[in-house]
Amino acid sequence: MAIHFNHTILSAHDAKASANFLAEMLGLPAPRRWGPFHVVTTDNDANLDYMEAERKIVRQHYAFLVGDAEFDAIFDRIRKRRLDYWADPAQKKPGETNDHDGGRGLYFEDPNGHLLEIITRPYGSGGWNP
Repeated sequence: MAIHFNHTILSAHDAKASANFLAEMLGLPAPRRWGPFHVVTTDNDANLDYMEAERKIVRQHYAFLVGDAEFDAIFDRIRKRRLDYWADPAQKKPGETNDHDGGRGLYFEDPNGHLLEIITRPYGSGGWNP
């Protein structure tokens, strides 16, 4: 059997709102409830399971490979919501996108502070190496 990434759990202060945010921002189907989780499923069937957390949330990073049309649509939603975005994970280049590997990329935060990234080319596919 081939090895595929299946799911991860994201801590959230409001799991339902956080899952809805991710699904809306990425243009994915509405989350579904499964046990204690609000589950967002990507087009390659990987699940992001949001779970309520009463404690302090440890920030995580999640990157999504998207097509050019999807990038444009997501970027439009980011701007319409007036969300902050950055060209880099250190968040030192606010209001910018990057062009790594001949594609486009940016970072933005979810309501819990998790750093979300969208890229149009896999890292290293165009020779970029930080």
